[in-house]
Amino acid sequence: MLGRKQAVTIFRRYASQNGVISHDKTLLPPLMLYRRILRAHKLLPPMQREMGDNYVKSEFELHKSIDNPLHIVGFLASWQDYLYQVTDGKWKEGTLSPAVLEKMSPEQVAQLYELMKETERVTKGETPKEE
Repeated sequence: MLGRKQAVTIFRRYASQNGVISHDKTLLPPLMLYRRILRAHKLLPPMQREMGDNYVKSEFELHKSIDNPLHIVGFLASWQDYLYQVTDGKWKEGTLSPAVLEKMSPEQVAQLYELMKETERVTKGETPKEE
């Protein structure tokens, strides 16, 4: 396992060399990014905040032992983009491009579909269906 300073140095070097991030958009270290996302969630309505907090916590927990720099940089860059969307209020009208959907596995598409249906149900004020 890499030390914190080593990991941050590798992330930044790899990301800037491979065009993942530009020099004016520095990739944040994992812990700083995690904390900023949770702080940004305070701007969300209570239901979205709770769901977002739980999801962010589980994703960062699942990915904390990854050693592949490419995966780490991709993970952090994606979450940093999410942070900018939440802080700018753009999350409300966010859409997925066909390119992003093509990269998703069938399981991810199914999860996304279920999330969309649940969001629609909650928005309409319907009660959960019994299984």
